[in-house]
Amino acid sequence: MLLTIDIGNTNVTLGAYNSNILSFTARLSTDSGKTSDQYAIEIKDVLSLYGQSFEDIEDCIISSVVPAVTESVGGAVSKLCHIVPLILGPGVKTGLNIKIDNPAQLGSDLVAEAVGALQEYPLPQIIIDMGTATTFSVIDQHGFYVGGMITAGMAISAEALVRSTSQLSKVDFEKPKKLIGTNTVDCIKSGLMHATACSIDGMAERIEAELGQPCTVIITGGLAGVIKPLCKRGMILDEDLILKGLLHIYHKNCR
Repeated sequence: MLLTIDIGNTNVTLGAYNSNILSFTARLSTDSGKTSDQYAIEIKDVLSLYGQSFEDIEDCIISSVVPAVTESVGGAVSKLCHIVPLILGPGVKTGLNIKIDNPAQLGSDLVAEAVGALQEYPLPQIIIDMGTATTFSVIDQHGFYVGGMITAGMAISAEALVRSTSQLSKVDFEKPKKLIGTNTVDCIKSGLMHATACSIDGMAERIEAELGQPCTVIITGGLAGVIKPLCKRGMILDEDLILKGLLHIYHKNCR
């Protein structure tokens, strides 16, 4: 069994592959204060929850945007499974042609998502990842990663709204009953969620205008499932895109 791990700013996402079939996914909280022993206990518990044993893990690949946590999670896997995880970074073969000013600056999560999308969907592509930040990755008709955009994620916007006002409270992200809210909670939900959906629709339209052709739009990340139904344009929801990319990258490196 191959363990794929994506370390994001908010969550550590785990996915286990048996013969290239995803058996389960799970999420842990990202916490730079946790030790490798603590992460080892959590990973062991997750595997047990899904009827797996750490002894079933034959190898592991990790992508991370939180360097402080990479060592702890990698150490946890090494302690549990007695293997050294493959860390996505310089020297790892991805097969992705990156045409930005400094390819080394591209986050490993965006690399993995692009690799996954290239294997799964038609070109050109817009990949939207709704995590702590909302990122847009653009893959042209030749399969080149040509650039993208980064904006504050919906959760960051919500926290800033609550922190900067005295009478607004935190809300859960669930689809508002209607666009025009009639109480404070519904007004906040509608404002945050519909504004995010409009932004995604508008950005996709502008990217296509700059490329001069229509694109396949793929949306992923923790909040993608609640925002996609509010968007007007067609797009593909793929919540496991980054794990699929990690699987393909693992095979490219012949471990």
